[in-house]
Amino acid sequence: MRRILLVVAYDGTNYCGWQLQPNGITIEEILNRELSRLFNEEIKVIGASRTDAGVHAMGNVAVFDTNARIPAQKVAYALNVSMPSDIRIQESYEVESDFHPRHCNSRKVYEYHIYNYNFENPLRRNYCTFIHNKLDIFKMQEAAKFFVGEHDFKSFCNIHTNVKDTIRTIYRIDIDKVGHEIIITIEGNGFLYNMVRIIAGTLIEIGSGFKSVEQASDILMARNRETAGRTAQARGLMLKSIEFIS
Repeated sequence: MRRILLVVAYDGTNYCGWQLQPNGITIEEILNRELSRLFNEEIKVIGASRTDAGVHAMGNVAVFDTNARIPAQKVAYALNVSMPSDIRIQESYEVESDFHPRHCNSRKVYEYHIYNYNFENPLRRNYCTFIHNKLDIFKMQEAAKFFVGEHDFKSFCNIHTNVKDTIRTIYRIDIDKVGHEIIITIEGNGFLYNMVRIIAGTLIEIGSGFKSVEQASDILMARNRETAGRTAQARGLMLKSIEFIS
């Protein structure tokens, strides 16, 4: 039995997220179906990050086990032949049989995209949150500094998050503007349910003047979801990459 790793890119617009669900089609379902057809055996992938409905990815990771002898590097080519046009395997290679993408140290990079202009761009409507009022990017950058480092991010996770430990480490938050688009890049060792979208929503409220820069620290210390901003729309979020640390 061999374990193969896939680097998966997808447009999440038409999917109910990564994880299998009874009420809609998911990325995991498509991968299981097409891999099982390709190898003529039942295959179930294990994903590194369970992205929500409408969230996109350039570098999500999944592994699966197979008895097939096809070279691991060729799996991406063979699988892409039958994949929907909004899902593509970027890379495939063999890993150790006990490698588990959710049980090892990693650094994840997410991007949150905001289209900040008077009118929405129809070509970016599925990949950006549209904000018509002018955002103060300097205030957003200053507020983001409070979130860098190891902190308890209980204020920045969905109230239904079922984890004992809400402490995470954020290595960096970069906020850049390219044309009318503001890109929030967040790199960390792990993220709670909706954490990136709540951080983005909070920074949007600070950039809009609804919250002050100083409130970012207060929200973090409060450990109370009600103090943070709204959960930003899923369509603006993209999982850019996952790096596994030995």
